[in-house]
Amino acid sequence: MPIDLMLPLSIIFALISWTLIIHWYVHPKLKQHSVVIIIEPILFLHTFRYVGLMFLIPGVTTEVLDPRFSFPAAYGDLIATILAFVAIGAIRLKANWALFSVWLFNIWGMADLLNAVTRGIIFTKFGQLGATYWIPATIVPLLLVTHVYVFILLVQHMKRAK
Repeated sequence: MPIDLMLPLSIIFALISWTLIIHWYVHPKLKQHSVVIIIEPILFLHTFRYVGLMFLIPGVTTEVLDPRFSFPAAYGDLIATILAFVAIGAIRLKANWALFSVWLFNIWGMADLLNAVTRGIIFTKFGQLGATYWIPATIVPLLLVTHVYVFILLVQHMKRAK
């Protein structure tokens, strides 16, 4: 198989797998709960996005990555991590701005991932990711699927609140 097909194929398979897991196993168990109870564990998943900082560590990648990809990807993920913690804190404190913080996190987080994937395709040659290959191959698809799921939950919550 050509090396330039491996990562896109990995991403496609991971998107399918994570979508099915959420649809078949997670959502049926959670749908009777409030939006806050469902979203909080998803936010905790996103608190691990600091691992995107690995894109900045020479030796973890096979060579230094183009900063037009690595810096926005790494620091965008770090900001998403912070926003996830803020949203969790707001939920735990039952702050009146808790859902706003979830919206802010989710918009930022999704935009950050789409930006990173786009920049990765444009500025990163296949094979350069080294040990960080697993991030776009498995973790990014999970994060994308959970962002879509959170958007769906937030919109449903807004419709019910009317």
